[in-house]
Amino acid sequence: MVDYKIKTYEEAIQVIDELGLLPLASLVPGYPSLNSITLEENWHSDTEFDPWIWRTKFSSDGIAGYGKFIKKKSILVSPKLLPYLKIILGSDESVEDRYLSGNVSREAYSLYKIIVQEEGIDTRALRSQAGLKEKEKKKLFENALLDLQGTMDIVISGIQEKKNEDGETNGWSSTAFETYDSWTSRNKIASIDINREDAKKYLLAHFSNVCSNESLNKFEKIFR
Repeated sequence: MVDYKIKTYEEAIQVIDELGLLPLASLVPGYPSLNSITLEENWHSDTEFDPWIWRTKFSSDGIAGYGKFIKKKSILVSPKLLPYLKIILGSDESVEDRYLSGNVSREAYSLYKIIVQEEGIDTRALRSQAGLKEKEKKKLFENALLDLQGTMDIVISGIQEKKNEDGETNGWSSTAFETYDSWTSRNKIASIDINREDAKKYLLAHFSNVCSNESLNKFEKIFR
């Protein structure tokens, strides 16, 4: 288990490969997170050593699936573990079927349809196209995004820079979203055909080799 500080993007890749799952901030007691294994002064430093920049680079480079998958917290998951986590957190039914049966909100279904049509769409454009730009609709928009990430129907695919009419960077960058199916297909990550119980056993066997019993017990509750 990682019990040291890392400084470079390449070192972080090795940690993700070793652990399989790395939260950005503390999620599981006694288990590493990106902020616990990096130097505080490097965060938001706008340098090559800035973990805040790395977080979306992992996804855009195909190093890790990225999104608020567990307890509405941002998680990085290696390609090896991602399909197993999807089986546990996801659904056998399509988003449309879940919407028709009342298990997906109208806003989440609307966002999902837009993302399917425009993979990699940024937050600003997505909110505008969904008709949720008004201040009083911000919470509806954010909750819909959280719901879709929590079932791993979508992932954060990277960052879109805001540009002016001349193509120059102008203003804050915006998070971009892509469907899970698109991201895994693009990064050549195959789905697996096993049931939830077997997926859970696989993940717990993996984590039993990389974390403490205390952390393992927490993972078991999460995967339940």
